[in-house]
Amino acid sequence: MALLSNVHCGLSDPTTSPQKKVHITKGYVYYHYKCDGYNDVGWGCGYRTLQTIASHLSLQQGKAGQVPTLLKIQETLVEIGDKELSFIKSRGWIGSFEVCLVIDKLFDVPCKILHCPSGGITSIFPKLEEHFAKSSSAPPIMMGGDRDASSKGILGTCSVDDDRWLLVLDPHYQGGQTSAAKLQREGYIRWTHLSEFDKQSFYNICLPQFSNVLCTI
Repeated sequence: MALLSNVHCGLSDPTTSPQKKVHITKGYVYYHYKCDGYNDVGWGCGYRTLQTIASHLSLQQGKAGQVPTLLKIQETLVEIGDKELSFIKSRGWIGSFEVCLVIDKLFDVPCKILHCPSGGITSIFPKLEEHFAKSSSAPPIMMGGDRDASSKGILGTCSVDDDRWLLVLDPHYQGGQTSAAKLQREGYIRWTHLSEFDKQSFYNICLPQFSNVLCTI
């Protein structure tokens, strides 16, 4: 199927307040379950979020299309010693830490891991907002937790007064050819208020670092 880019375009901001601060990245391809014909339903969400981040970095580095396959991701983790050989062609999950290692290895882009303890997502919001405020070409972010174990891509932030939202890209879509409008209607890309996140879950966030001198998309 044809993969879609910038699927947030056309999505309304979560507030109409004139005081809102909205920061959104651009220049990425949406990777999701089964998007390449490989059935990774139930275990591949972390890989798909990594591929979305990789699509952005490959464009930034002038290497469009050089997004690692699921197999390449597994082989990379084995090569650097993070996983045993048996991990290759397995259905082993990956999280924010593994995403950090692969991005560093394949794209030479260091990542910062932010740990958000249970109920503490409000405390790290300023760091996420700062990341996207630096540039409209800031890389997407990977987010995963324990009770809330589903991988999420974070594409932007919105804030006004005491309200805070994250623009969440959900890699769990597994249907056929779709459209940005349909993904928005079905909630695969949506603004999520911080109050909606599981307060009993901790979260680990992979924050790719970047230079403002990277090429503009």
